Amino acid sequence: MEYITSIVLDTRREKRKKLYPVKLRIYSTRFQIKKLYTTKYNLSKKDFASIWETEKCRNEHKEIRNELQAIEIRANEICKTLKPFSFSLFEKKYLGNFIGKDTIDSAFSDYTNELRKAGRIGTAVSYECAQSSLKKFFKNAKFTDITPDTLTKYEKWMLNKGNSITTIGIYLRSLRTLFNNVIAEDLLPKEYYPFGKRKYEIPTGSNVKKSLSLNDIALIYYHKANSTEEKSKDYWLFMYLCNGINVKDMCLLKYGNIKGAVLEFERAKTVRTKRNVEPIRVALNKDTLRIIKKWGNAEKNKDNYIFPVLTNELTPERERQLIQQLTQVINCHMKSIAKQLNITNDVTTYAARHSFATILQRSGASTEFISEALGHSNVKTTQNYLAGFEDETKKETTKALTAFKKPISP
Repeated sequence: MEYITSIVLDTRREKRKKLYPVKLRIYSTRFQIKKLYTTKYNLSKKDFASIWETEKCRNEHKEIRNELQAIEIRANEICKTLKPFSFSLFEKKYLGNFIGKDTIDSAFSDYTNELRKAGRIGTAVSYECAQSSLKKFFKNAKFTDITPDTLTKYEKWMLNKGNSITTIGIYLRSLRTLFNNVIAEDLLPKEYYPFGKRKYEIPTGSNVKKSLSLNDIALIYYHKANSTEEKSKDYWLFMYLCNGINVKDMCLLKYGNIKGAVLEFERAKTVRTKRNVEPIRVALNKDTLRIIKKWGNAEKNKDNYIFPVLTNELTPERERQLIQQLTQVINCHMKSIAKQLNITNDVTTYAARHSFATILQRSGASTEFISEALGHSNVKTTQNYLAGFEDETKKETTKALTAFKKPISP
């Protein structure tokens, strides 16, 4: 054993009335060093001997004895998780009250509370979904209980319940973040990290293409929508034409974001994660200006939202609720429009973003240009957005492979 725990009376310094502090002592057999940690008790030599050094103590002292036993038990439990043992790790856990965070469930709760306080409601909800799922499988598991083998079993359990690889990946990336956090805080030795090569690798779901063809978008553009669908159609086209802006960022736009003939904004998703955020710049055209004039707030004060969805001083929870409601309304109306136009591809707000990226690619724009327009931090993310070429284009291209064939005479 690399450590020995004990409860001792520190008689080096008398406090008052011949009382001495009771302390937890940790002795490292590896380094042959001992350290003392204060408890809330001060006892005389006689009382300490009666409470701690006898098999039974008086009834009035039982509560003190039980609390001292709990302190030593807790110290032992912490020490058991430290492989190898070190005082710095012990102190972080013992003095930092890590015992409460040691379970996966409590770590999730602490982290989601932080996210909610920071106004990151969507991310918090995602983590809470992951927490609920992992709690059902792992139950009161601690970080030290999570191994590559248990993660593989969780993956199989999720698949058997009908969950997708994408969902499993989202949940386990949340768990991986918590592992990275506690390791960065020196609350868990790196040896317990279960992710990575030769350990457990988080699965990645196949990318479902969301892009519409240019012909599909033309049909939507020229479609005479009824009064109920008209606003949703214009919002969808605005997102498509404004670099594939998502619903949240569109709702957060203010008149102050309009700089002459350019719309300049920062993605809400990246503002918190990047120190030097590069704003996205969109050249406004007749169509986008028409939509702003038609559906925008009449009061064009720079601090006023362009579109009448949000108002100032909303709570993060209410803001998210309104954005979700608008997203659902747009998707519902666009689905109806697609049905009328016999468009079989996805026409959600997500499809507007993917279509912007893919159609630019097909027109010859570089991936680097598209990446900048989308506000991505790296080109690899952009590549995932770019759908495959249209089937008809593929057919024409593959004809070249058999161009040598002679036409068959009638």
